[in-house]
Amino acid sequence: MRRRWSLVVGACAAVTLAGVGAIGYLGGDEPGTPTVAVWNAAGAASVRTPDAPAESATPEATTAPRPVTTTPAAPSAKATVPEPAGAARDGETADAGQPIGTVERVDRTLGYAGAARRTTLRFPGAEYVKVHFSRIALLPGDYLTVSDPQGRESHRYEGVSRDAVTGLTRAVLNPDAPDRDGERWAMSVSGDTAVVELHTGGTDPLGLKSALADLGVGIDRVARGYTRPERVEAAHELEKAREATPGPAGPGREESVCGGDEKSDAVCYRSTNPMAYTRSKAVARLLINGTELCTAWRVGAQNRLVTNNHCFSTSKDAYNTEVWFNYQCARCGGYDVYQSTKVWGDKVLATDRTLDFTLFTVESFASVQKFGFLTLDTARPAAGTQLYIPQHPAGDPTAIAMASGERGSNCAVDNPSYTGYASASDVSYYCDTEGGSSGSPVLSRTTNKVVALHHFGGCPNSGVRADLLYERIRSLV
Repeated sequence: MRRRWSLVVGACAAVTLAGVGAIGYLGGDEPGTPTVAVWNAAGAASVRTPDAPAESATPEATTAPRPVTTTPAAPSAKATVPEPAGAARDGETADAGQPIGTVERVDRTLGYAGAARRTTLRFPGAEYVKVHFSRIALLPGDYLTVSDPQGRESHRYEGVSRDAVTGLTRAVLNPDAPDRDGERWAMSVSGDTAVVELHTGGTDPLGLKSALADLGVGIDRVARGYTRPERVEAAHELEKAREATPGPAGPGREESVCGGDEKSDAVCYRSTNPMAYTRSKAVARLLINGTELCTAWRVGAQNRLVTNNHCFSTSKDAYNTEVWFNYQCARCGGYDVYQSTKVWGDKVLATDRTLDFTLFTVESFASVQKFGFLTLDTARPAAGTQLYIPQHPAGDPTAIAMASGERGSNCAVDNPSYTGYASASDVSYYCDTEGGSSGSPVLSRTTNKVVALHHFGGCPNSGVRADLLYERIRSLV
């Protein structure tokens, strides 16, 4: 394992989300257990209208006021407008999925020789905070934690240490990993505040901590989620950019709501369509390089996941991608969410721009096996085949599109030979999707197998044919 970290979750943590509500976790993350958090407040601008009867009520998480005694880390005055497709952002990666945040420059140091051991980074109203370490040089046995103020979501890092006798840096993790010099992103913390703390041993008989003043931790950047006004502004700017460049389907036209938005929380189908609900558990939210969103899903029983090539295409980007399983609402039309299980992306095994897919693995695979997997259909679906799409639209908890507001019926295959990046490479449909849905599986309601990999649209939306995808990755899954 290239990263040494662990996640500790306690009870009733309440943290601010998007400036309009709070998210607080209760208990563990076993699928189906009533472990909940508040995802959004009832006063949110949009009204969620499910198309299936509500499940029996789950007790809502208690929300507590967030302490505001720390000095804010000065968020930007306005949302960062996404770079054009293909342009590098901050020297790290090209344009990927739906923009959901921005990167702030900071300058914080934790160390041994009289330096601070703890720092708090707060960005009022941010959905999440994700810390970037410019270096981690620790004495053996010492470690870092990044947590929310209550310590109920906490990630531990040991990383790169320095030998106390020779002063030589040694990589505890894989020496070929991108963070071999101690530079890395931490796992995000939900809410607008992250507390970073250096934990050291209580004794120092040789006085090494005072002698090795160059030991310590540097924090140079923080990726933080947009506030609600910034999300609205970013979506408006993105829509203006799309309207200014009309044309055929492609990057920049990845998702569309066709007619009325008919998506519903995945849990709305727990009783009415339990198979669709169960399949949705294999779908994950991606947070890419701290600022962008896509969707991915497990394919086959091995450690294999699929998303779009336009979301990411390299192992470096996979390594800096968070994969969130079980980020779902606890009840239909409600605002409680289950505790998600976060793991890191690992290696890209195959990728292709024309078929717009990336096949990759994750770290800590054993922790997400319980959420199940999907299988690819090896036959092209016929026109009229009824469909459903579990997805993370705009990065929200899992929703399922199963009806079509455009056509006033169930969403179904409109054209099984639709042209995507190549002639007849796609199937088209009017199932509703949004930014962040890129990479979602399109499943047949008859076979419950994946018939397409959603990637773009414009009403109709479309996905790459699963039979073509199967031929490309069959030896790897």
